[in-house]
Amino acid sequence: MRPGRSDITLRRKYTLRVDPESCNMIQRVFVIICLFPLNQAALPLVINTWHFENAANAAWSTLQRGGSVLDAVETGCAQCEVDQCDGSVGFGGSPDERGETTLDAMIMNGDTMEVGAVANLHRVKNAVGVARAVMEYTEHTFLVGESATIFAQNMGFMSEELSTNKSITVFSQWLQKNCQPNYRKNVFPDPSGSCGPYKPKAKLWRPKNQKKAFDPSSHDTIGMVAIGKNGQVAAATSTNGATHKIPGRVGDSPVAGAGAYADSKVGGAAGTGDGDIMMRFLPSFLAVELMRNGAQPTVACETAISRIKKHYPDFFGAMICANTTGGYGAACNKLPEFSQFSFMVANAQTNQSQVHKVDCI
Repeated sequence: MRPGRSDITLRRKYTLRVDPESCNMIQRVFVIICLFPLNQAALPLVINTWHFENAANAAWSTLQRGGSVLDAVETGCAQCEVDQCDGSVGFGGSPDERGETTLDAMIMNGDTMEVGAVANLHRVKNAVGVARAVMEYTEHTFLVGESATIFAQNMGFMSEELSTNKSITVFSQWLQKNCQPNYRKNVFPDPSGSCGPYKPKAKLWRPKNQKKAFDPSSHDTIGMVAIGKNGQVAAATSTNGATHKIPGRVGDSPVAGAGAYADSKVGGAAGTGDGDIMMRFLPSFLAVELMRNGAQPTVACETAISRIKKHYPDFFGAMICANTTGGYGAACNKLPEFSQFSFMVANAQTNQSQVHKVDCI
C-alpha cells in the first residue's frame, strides 16, 4: 500500500530534523557542554587553601588592577605573611626546638616553568618576596638557611626579628612539658619524655600504628594558584613550617611539585598538611598531570590525596586544583578531627572572594 500524503509529509519533516547540518550543530553543542563543566567559572581566577580571605582579596585586587598572575600570588601570600595566618604563616609562629621561627616559600611561573624558593629563612619576614627574587635575579631555583638570609639582605629585604612574645611563650610551655610533642624517633633518651640531647639508638625500633596528637594549625600553609584571563598560571606558597620542628627541617611547601605546581598549558595545584609525608608523593605535580590527561580539578585533587592515603591512611592533608578553563576543586583526607576543608575562590563571576567547603574522602 502506497503511503498517503500525510505520511510523506511526516517523513520529510523527520528528514529535515536529522539533516547533516543539524547533526553537526548538535555535535558542536555537545562538545561545548563537555569542555565546560558545571563548576566552570569565568577567568581570571584565584584559589587558595584555607579560609584566608584577606590573602584571596589581595590577590584578586592585584589582578583587577592589571597585575600579572605572578604579582597576584606573591601579593596574596605576602598578605598572609603580614596577617600571620593561623599562626602557621609568617613571623611569630611555629617555633622550632631552639625556639626560633624560620620561613619557607616558593613561587612558580607556569609560562616559563621557572621556580624560586627559599627554606629555613632567618630574620626576613617576606619569604615569598625573597623566593621571587631567587627566580628573577639568579639562575638558581632554591636557596636555604643563613645563605638565603644573606641573599635576601643583599637584595634589599629588611632584617627583622621573627620571634614574638607569643612564639616565645609557646616555646617555653613546650620545654615545661618535656618537649612534647616532638619529631624524634629511634633515639636515646626516650623522646616521648625527654628533651635530649639525643643520640641514635643501637637498634632501630618503631612501635606499630604510632600516632601523634592531631593539630591542624601546626601544619597549615597558604598555597595559592592564580589563572589570568588568557590562561596564564602561577602558584605560590608560604609557611613557617611545623611547630617544634627540628632546626633545619624543610617540608613540602617550598618544593616545586610538592607544595605547589603551575603549568599554563594545564592549570595549577597546591597542597597543605603534613609536609613531611606529602612531599614524598609530589601531589601538586601529580594533580596537574592528571588534569593534563583530562581529569577534572576535583577528581585530580581526590586522586592525589588517595595516592598518599594508600600508604598513610591517617595523614593530615588537603589539595586545591584549578585548570585553564576556569574549573576548580579541592579534596582532603578524612580524619575523626578533620572532615571538611575550607578554601577561597575569587573569579570573574563573583568578582569577590568566597569561602568554599569540601567534604573529606
